[in-house]
Amino acid sequence: MVVVGSSNTDMIMQLDKIPVPGETVLGGKFSTAAGGKGANQAVAAARAGGDVTLIAAIGNDSLGKQAVEGFLVDGINVEYIKRVNNAASGVALIFVDKRGENSIAVASGANMALCLETIINATQVISMAKILLMQLEIPIETVTKAAQLGHEAGVWVILNPAPAQPLDDALLKLISILTPNETEAEFLTGVKVEDEAGARKAAEVLLAKGVKAVLITLGARGVYLACRDKRELIPGFKVDAVDTTAAGDVFNGALAVGLAEGKPLEEAIRFANAAAALSVTKLGAQPSAHSRAEIDCFLGKRQ
Repeated sequence: MVVVGSSNTDMIMQLDKIPVPGETVLGGKFSTAAGGKGANQAVAAARAGGDVTLIAAIGNDSLGKQAVEGFLVDGINVEYIKRVNNAASGVALIFVDKRGENSIAVASGANMALCLETIINATQVISMAKILLMQLEIPIETVTKAAQLGHEAGVWVILNPAPAQPLDDALLKLISILTPNETEAEFLTGVKVEDEAGARKAAEVLLAKGVKAVLITLGARGVYLACRDKRELIPGFKVDAVDTTAAGDVFNGALAVGLAEGKPLEEAIRFANAAAALSVTKLGAQPSAHSRAEIDCFLGKRQ
């Protein structure tokens, strides 16, 4: 499978509460971790058992070097990672409160240099993949070009529309599976998603725009699935959350692995739900992605 997306270094502060504008909150615990939605999803997929190539852009700096070293440890193909001399590697500042909820700000840096030329140079690897997985922390024209290449080659194109931004219908028609959360689904459709009925209504809007399948992630409640012949809520797993950062990324990475292995869509979603549930029990983005053995063990205990 191929992941096209961002690579960041996360700088995390654990606090009793997330500060509001003008407020200073003392007593936090600071740490750093590898992050970025594209990199998170690639690492989650690799640890879940996937054969992963990551297409990304990093700065020619120590943070970029550390990121690549981490990808290699996880067995990810880094041949198509672009090194950028005139921009810093991406950085995310993350506040996490005592309930595990988070607030995130991102300095994109080199991620915005992931250009069309890089995607065109990777045409062969994209065309030969079973799954192409993308997000929206890189230029939208890059996402669109990769989606076109994947669609033309008959590749399953999964788009996690995060962070939310307007998407034209031409792009949506290229998408095999769209995976918004409640907020992103509302942004894309104008439909408030507060329950299963809202999820169903929003999903119908997206299906009408040409998306083949819509998976609206609803946190611990699970995932609402809508495709040509199915409309159902697939329950999630209850765990004690420590940090929800990257839970959606872990879900997407594991989903891609499940589908690449030929699992039926509902089974792949359950597998991804398990991976996401495990991820919120651990602090950090990439550090929260668990191994295949851990995911299988978690599922085995919940049969």
